[in-house]
Formats: sequence, structure tokens, C-alpha cells
Amino acid sequence: MRTEVSIGVPGALGPDAVRVLAPRVEAAGFAGLWLNDSPQGDSLVGLAAAAEATAHLRVATGVIPVDRRPGAALLKDLRASGVPESRLTLGIGSGALRRGAVDAVMEAIGVLRSGTSAAVVVGALGPRMRLLAGERADGALLSWLPPTVAAQQAAQLREAGAAAQGEAPRAALYVRAIVDEAARPVLEREAAQYASYPAYAANFARLGVEAIDTTLPQRGEDLAAGVNAYRGGVDELVLRAITPTGSLDDILAFVDRAAEQVFTD
Repeated sequence: MRTEVSIGVPGALGPDAVRVLAPRVEAAGFAGLWLNDSPQGDSLVGLAAAAEATAHLRVATGVIPVDRRPGAALLKDLRASGVPESRLTLGIGSGALRRGAVDAVMEAIGVLRSGTSAAVVVGALGPRMRLLAGERADGALLSWLPPTVAAQQAAQLREAGAAAQGEAPRAALYVRAIVDEAARPVLEREAAQYASYPAYAANFARLGVEAIDTTLPQRGEDLAAGVNAYRGGVDELVLRAITPTGSLDDILAFVDRAAEQVFTD
């Protein structure tokens, strides 16, 4: 199985910056550009800018919480955005929901898959959400996983999809990554932050891993070796760019340096 490699950045970067970034991502050879969604940055607005500035780059949201934008509202926003559905992956998740999270995501999947030709994937941390993604969606967006666990969860996802839908859904994986050691303190802070969230803490404990151990590259390792460890296990590896300042210049440098390492034969 061929594993594609993509880039992930914050939606808060804004459409003007994304319009500059997207052609660089495409020219570097990455398969797609993923934008997270937050009140500070509408991913669909950013992806519309990315699509306008590129010819074939796939664009994706990682992820839009359905507690903030339910399926019907998201479908309306998608139509207003003008993002080409043929190039779009809609990543959705439960957001801050604790009760009824699976049902809310299931409802959104139904609305979106009946209303758009875009692929719909589910941000899936736990087993129930992964099962839902396999049985009802076009795939799952996994995160904070070491290579062996990522491959196992991807295999389970495909098995569930083949049984329920007759075809294997895609498994994408978000991995926080740096290309500059000056960004390592930022990476370590982000790992510690996620490890402090109860749902993530419980998941790390269940898997027996530390958050920082799921990031790239590990100390003494290069990025290419880390990426290669995921190849063949997941369909798409999304390098979530962690940089010293988070500026557009830093992210552009990340894209260039990551491409030099990842796509070197």
C-alpha cells in the first residue's frame, strides 16, 4: 500500500497566508493540505483560498466539530465556500461533546454523505468512533499514535469498512512534526498540553505510550526515518507542522525542508 504524505497547519493562519502556502505545498510534492478548524480560523474559507491557488492539491479539514457546526450547517457553509468537492475531504469530530458524541457524529455523517460528493472522515480517538468511521464514513483521521498502533488501528478500520460497506475506508494520521530543533520546545509543550486533556490522557494510558513518543522526529532520528516507519500502515500521513514561531515564513521553510527529507530517494 502506498502511503501519501500531506501537510497540516492551523486554520487560524488565515486565507491570505494559505493562498501563499498552498502552491508551495503542491509544488513540493505533498498530496494534500489539511487545515484545522477553530473560532479563530474557518477551515472552509482557508481551503477555498488553497483550491483557488492550486491545480490539483487535495484539501481537507482536520476536523470541524459537530457540536459547533452540525451537519446541516456545515453543508450550507460548504456550498457557500465554493471549495471544489472533488478535491475536498471533510474531517468532522465530536468537539466538546461527551454525551451523545457518537450519535451526533453519526447524524452528521448521514447528512454530509447524502448532500456532498466530498469524502467524509471522522476524527477518531477511541474504539467506538473508529468503528463508526469504518462502518459509516469514507475514513478516519487518527492522531497521536506510534507506527505500530497506527497500522493496527488502520487495519481494524478497513476491516470494519469492508464488512459494513463492502469497501475499505481510508486511514489518515495526523503526526506533529518539526524540521528545526529550535521548534522542539514548542513540540514538547504541545505534547504536554494534549497529555493533560482527560480523553487524550486516558487514550495514552490505554495504549501505554507518552504523547511525545508519537511525534517526529524522535531525538537522534531524522524525519525521513520517522515517516518511513508509518509507510504501508496508513493511507495518508499528515505532517502537522510545528515551527518555532508559527509564522508563514516558518511554515514555508517547514514545507521545503520536509520535502527535501521525505521525498529524497
